[in-house]
Amino acid sequence: MKKYTIFSKTLTIAALVLSSVSISYGQAGLTPDTEVETDKRAQTGMKFLSVSVDARASAIGSAMTAELSGSSVSMFYNPASMGFMPGRMSAAAASISYIADIGYTQASIAFRPGSSANYGVVGVSIVSVDYGDFIRTVRANNDDGFIETGTYSPTAMAVGLGYARSFGDRFSAGANIKLAFQDFGTGFATSQNFDSGVIATTEDYSTRTVAYDFGIVYATGFESLVIGMSARNFAQEQIYVRERFELPLTFQIGMSMNLIDLTSINPDMHSIQLHVDAQRPRDFSEHIRFGMEYTFMDMVSLRGGFEQLGASEEQGFSAGAGLRYAFGGFNVGADYAYTDFGELGTVNRVGLQIGL
Repeated sequence: MKKYTIFSKTLTIAALVLSSVSISYGQAGLTPDTEVETDKRAQTGMKFLSVSVDARASAIGSAMTAELSGSSVSMFYNPASMGFMPGRMSAAAASISYIADIGYTQASIAFRPGSSANYGVVGVSIVSVDYGDFIRTVRANNDDGFIETGTYSPTAMAVGLGYARSFGDRFSAGANIKLAFQDFGTGFATSQNFDSGVIATTEDYSTRTVAYDFGIVYATGFESLVIGMSARNFAQEQIYVRERFELPLTFQIGMSMNLIDLTSINPDMHSIQLHVDAQRPRDFSEHIRFGMEYTFMDMVSLRGGFEQLGASEEQGFSAGAGLRYAFGGFNVGADYAYTDFGELGTVNRVGLQIGL
């Protein structure tokens, strides 16, 4: 009974912390002049930096802030988790069929330079976005009011370099620096006589910047309870043509725990991992991320979660599955995730991982 009493108190404290963070952030929407709550929407650019790109993470609501034993994928969520990466090397790749036929591709690799934890873990990551083809038009004095001038294909990309190091067997810290780039093609800056198609000048509509991520992970010592914090997409204010914008800066605090620790079930056969995050984005309502993952014999996993619980009118439940297999010193895995986006359709993610 004492064990469950301690656990109940721990969960209560953690829940209060997560709730107070969410509530205090939510109050920031009240303006002193009107005392009317305002929604934060569309206040950032390069929004692709905040999209969950990993299949396993997405299946558990992207609640990955308090992941203790991380992989190369940790650079997209909390780089500190790489500090406890098992083995010498981890690599991953994923493909995402996002809403509006937008395609995401991600790849990452992390390795430990030496056998000692003193050298830490170094990783490289890349995310590429394909928005498809669009018809370019300009206004014209004709019956349609415009003329077509061809097509263009917007793209976006972020290349990151991450580092994490564990300090003892319970604490890890990490950081990630990335070059983010977005290109909307070349457009007409000024023009003359659109009806005859005479173009005066064009302008390159692309922008790039450097962004930073930071994070920490701490194993509390109570069973497998882990807490973590991260801040993603720190960057200077950007100027796109004549408009100013900021990147989707996000603060997160989270916890995770294997609930099997509280039972007499053999932990080598079964695992039920609980993940809970409280997130404060710059351009969206504060919300809770929640996910659970059941694993049998470290081989088969079933997952489910909510990424924007109580905050999104469209994005709903996520679910997925994963397989892991070890042979010849290698650990390989495959993951799938499904997310319901209501009227916007569904999002499917497929990922592969390998470790050594």
